[in-house]
Amino acid sequence: MSKAKLLLITAGAAVALATVYFAVPKQPKQVATSVAASPEISAEPVFAASFKDLDDKLQPLEQWRGKVVVLNFWAPWCPPCREEMPDFIKLQDKYRERGLVFIGVALDEKIKVQAFADEIGVNYPVLLGEMEAVDLAKKIGNRLGGLPFTVVIDRNGKIIASEVGGLTMAKLEKIALPLL
Repeated sequence: MSKAKLLLITAGAAVALATVYFAVPKQPKQVATSVAASPEISAEPVFAASFKDLDDKLQPLEQWRGKVVVLNFWAPWCPPCREEMPDFIKLQDKYRERGLVFIGVALDEKIKVQAFADEIGVNYPVLLGEMEAVDLAKKIGNRLGGLPFTVVIDRNGKIIASEVGGLTMAKLEKIALPLL
């Protein structure tokens, strides 16, 4: 990908994040569980997607079908993304053996993503997204294009919840634990 295209993607994501951050009232958010009931939003595009990991190996998301998946679209320059990720690391450690898997799809340059992932000790798959990742996020409910954007998918491949903006450990445990 050209540097100009990557800069354009990064700038667009930054504008979307700023729009969400400043436009959304600063009050507790409700997880949009109604997204799962909407027949036009399916998790199938998730399991049809593949993204490169930090070792440049193509990773099909299909490999995580049958697990409880927390799919998180993020960027290292995104403050709410940075705030929620230490909780994701703790939850991955705590519930990995019960079938919970976090997957981070980063929207930034590999070197920046790698540096941040190493800095905080990310213990789950980190994939590199480009426009395909932005398109995927829109298909599964991120109509605003904001970051972070997280969906929880049950073992049957159904989107159970989605959230634009940061998630707390308590909120995520409330959603994911009944699925394990």
